[in-house]
Amino acid sequence: MTRLWCNGQWLDDLDFSISPRDRGLMQGLGLFETILAVDGVPIFADRHLARLRESCGKLRWEIEFAGLHGIMSELLEANELTAGRARVRLSVTGGSGLIHDLTLGADHLVWMVAVRADEAPATTSANLSPWTRNERSSLAGLKCASYAENLVALEYASRLGFHETVFLNTMGQVCEAATSNVFLVKHGELLTPSLASGCLPGITRKVVLEFAEQQKIPARECELREVDLAESDEMILTSSIRGVMGVSRFEKREMPQGPVTRKLREAWSAMFLRNGR
Repeated sequence: MTRLWCNGQWLDDLDFSISPRDRGLMQGLGLFETILAVDGVPIFADRHLARLRESCGKLRWEIEFAGLHGIMSELLEANELTAGRARVRLSVTGGSGLIHDLTLGADHLVWMVAVRADEAPATTSANLSPWTRNERSSLAGLKCASYAENLVALEYASRLGFHETVFLNTMGQVCEAATSNVFLVKHGELLTPSLASGCLPGITRKVVLEFAEQQKIPARECELREVDLAESDEMILTSSIRGVMGVSRFEKREMPQGPVTRKLREAWSAMFLRNGR
C-alpha cells in the first residue's frame, strides 16, 4: 500500500478520493511537477516548486507551497524510498467551479505521491510527430494535467518502434519532445529551441545549459527547423527523471553518441557524486 500526502493529510492510496465535480478530473484543469529523488533526496526541488508557483500565477491561483520540500522527504521515507531512485509527483487540481471561471474551488487538491523509478537509459530513439505544438496556446510552457495530447503522440511513436516523439510547432520550428526537451549538436555547438517555440522551460534543460557554460561548450537557445534535425551531429533529450539521454536513432537515421553528449552525461552523473548521492 502506498502512502500519499493531500491537503495537509497523510492517506493510504486506497483512501484517496477526488470530487467528481473537480475540474482537474472533468476538464484536466490542473498542474503538476515530477521530481527525481535519489537516496531519499529530492533533486532540484526548489526549482520545481518555483516553476509550479509561477504556473499557478499564470492561472491566477494563490496556493501556499511552504514546507513542501520537507514533506517530500517524509513521503519518501513513509514509502521506503530512501535508497535508489524514486519519482515524486506533485499535483494541483482546480476543484469544482464554473466552466468559464478559473477560480480555485474550495475542494481543490494539492497532493503528492512517490513511486520507485527505474534506472534511466543512456540512449533512446525518437521520431518526428505528425502533430504540432501550438506555440501561441494559452497553456504553452505550462506542465498541465491535460496530458492526453502527449499520450496519443507517444502511443503512435511506440507503435512505430520509437520511445519518444519530437514536435514541431505551427511555424515549423522544433519545439520539444512529448516528455522531454530537445538539444541538437551541430559543429560542436549545443543548440536548443528557445522558449518562444512554446516548449516547456524544463528544469534539466536549464541545468544542461549551465553545464555547457561551466564546461566551455558553445551553447545557445535559437530557432531550429526540421532540416536541423536531419543535419545534426548529435541529438540529446533531457527530463527530470531520465536526465541526459543521447538519441541513438531518429526516424531511420542511426546517430552516434558524440563528445558533447558524453560530456553532458558525465556532468549529470558527477553532480550526484559531488553531493554524495
